[in-house]
Amino acid sequence: MANIVPDSFKTDLLKGTFNFDTAGSGGDTFNIALYTSQAAFSTATTAYITTNEVSSVATNYPAGGQALTNNGVAISSNIAYIDFGDETFSSVTLSATGALIYKDTSNEAVLVLDFGGTKTATNGDFVIQFPTANSTDAIIRLGDA
Repeated sequence: MANIVPDSFKTDLLKGTFNFDTAGSGGDTFNIALYTSQAAFSTATTAYITTNEVSSVATNYPAGGQALTNNGVAISSNIAYIDFGDETFSSVTLSATGALIYKDTSNEAVLVLDFGGTKTATNGDFVIQFPTANSTDAIIRLGDA
């Protein structure tokens, strides 16, 4: 499976449902939740779900995941992009195959991440490292096709 951009995110973005400005500048808060399987996700996904979330089998993992640090929106080479700070789940024991980024206040889905296999932490840190924040690598990019 690959990363999934839900159809609801695409339409809700155009309707103004999401504000990716930094939280201190009025932007929304976004969370990231970890999952043992991505089988429940597709382009039809609309919101955060608990099915297959690692919370039922993990140690020190908070149900619903954690808040992301939203570094805001930038533009370069006619491509707008969004950057989040790398996220660390500290002192956890868990295995995850992917994650869901979603809007905190409404649980609306933004992006399903595929880790490309099962990743594990045993009584240690589980780190999600986001790509470089630029017009060719950032996790979410909008530009000319």
